[in-house]
Amino acid sequence: MGLLDGKVAVVTGSGRGIGKAIALKLAKEGASVVINDLDAAPADETVNEIKNMGVKAVAAVGSVTDKEFPDKLIGAAINDLGRLDIIVNNAGYTWDAVIQKSTDEMWEAMLAVHATAPFRIMRAAAPYIRENAKKEKAEGKKVIRKIVNVTSIAGVYGNAGQINYSAGKAAIIGMTKTMGKEWGRYNVSVNAVAYGIIETRLTAPKEESEDIKVHGKDIAVGIPKTALDGFKQMIPLGRLGTLEEAAGPVLFFASPLSDYVTTETLVCSGGLRF
Repeated sequence: MGLLDGKVAVVTGSGRGIGKAIALKLAKEGASVVINDLDAAPADETVNEIKNMGVKAVAAVGSVTDKEFPDKLIGAAINDLGRLDIIVNNAGYTWDAVIQKSTDEMWEAMLAVHATAPFRIMRAAAPYIRENAKKEKAEGKKVIRKIVNVTSIAGVYGNAGQINYSAGKAAIIGMTKTMGKEWGRYNVSVNAVAYGIIETRLTAPKEESEDIKVHGKDIAVGIPKTALDGFKQMIPLGRLGTLEEAAGPVLFFASPLSDYVTTETLVCSGGLRF
């Protein structure tokens, strides 16, 4: 018996990185999963890994920033997998610069993916959540659903060179607190996980990393090796976090272990505070 047997989860940005680790961890606990990525290949790869566990999974390929996509994403859970219990708003990336070098495009891109997209996804899920909660109440049932929003210590404490990213990640903390209060009456707990520096392609040494492509644009990612070495000295645990370690707090919030926890932000950073 898994913690999430019979549940259906949507995990955005789950073709690779932290999102994939989250999707696999939820699937190992029995949840069927909607896998989302900009590209079909990583999404299909994750779907196949989950199916090989004997668990259902489907791909919903596309950008969470497209206005019409949230309905497609939520529809994939309801229509293809039969229900909706968990949403993990994880998709995102960084596009860093100090303020005098930041363009409107960079600012708007970070708000679009880290704040507007989760807002639209939760809004798209609202009719299903409200209608089913009312039906379940009338039948004397209590089904607890979960929203887990991924934020960052940059959104909690701020970080030089990331005004756009910090703003988007701070916004989703406010959204988490608000939606926990709005949806409590529907038995939905809404929480956030704020990551520190986790080992992904976005945090690889800049000298070794390749640009990522988003909507046809090449975006430089990575952290200079000297800065990474400095961060490791600042982190009380003395190292970066692994993908498996990043997925753990999300499983906690997605599972019955956190049924009486809502509107909270759990920092997963090895003790790092910018």
